Amino acid sequence: MAKSKFEQSLENGAHSKIKNLVGSWEGTTKTWFQKDVLADESPAHAEITSILDGRFISYDYQSSLEGKPLSGKMIIGFDIPYQKFTFSWIDTFHMGTQIMQASGEATENGFSILGSWGNPEYGEQLFGWRTELEIINDDQIVFWAYNIMPGEEEVKAIETVYKRI
Repeated sequence: MAKSKFEQSLENGAHSKIKNLVGSWEGTTKTWFQKDVLADESPAHAEITSILDGRFISYDYQSSLEGKPLSGKMIIGFDIPYQKFTFSWIDTFHMGTQIMQASGEATENGFSILGSWGNPEYGEQLFGWRTELEIINDDQIVFWAYNIMPGEEEVKAIETVYKRI
């Protein structure tokens, strides 16, 4: 019997890549609020688990910002029909009470996903938020996030370098 597209992806495609991220990770998160001005550097811990038989992973992380604890969760997957990586993201700092939905392209060693966020206090236009994952090797990954103010160039906001523990 022929394998389904999902079974093929789980064996040697995008789902295989994200499945290989399952485990415990420790590292450092750097945060910028202004271009090239490092605001904070804090230890980070993440647990990545497989959910729904490998269709998605749950990336659960804890860190701090200026001494205050923060935590978050991303549900990350690969949409086979549209050939895009996707995520839903919540956290205790950046997103507040919102849920960001994002999608984007595979890269050579991970993905680049674009979402948006907003707040009526900041006006009607939404801000962009681009997240990249680079898989350095089986035991090291890097997440970058870039804030995109309406009408402006993107600026690095977050960099988290993890090593598998």
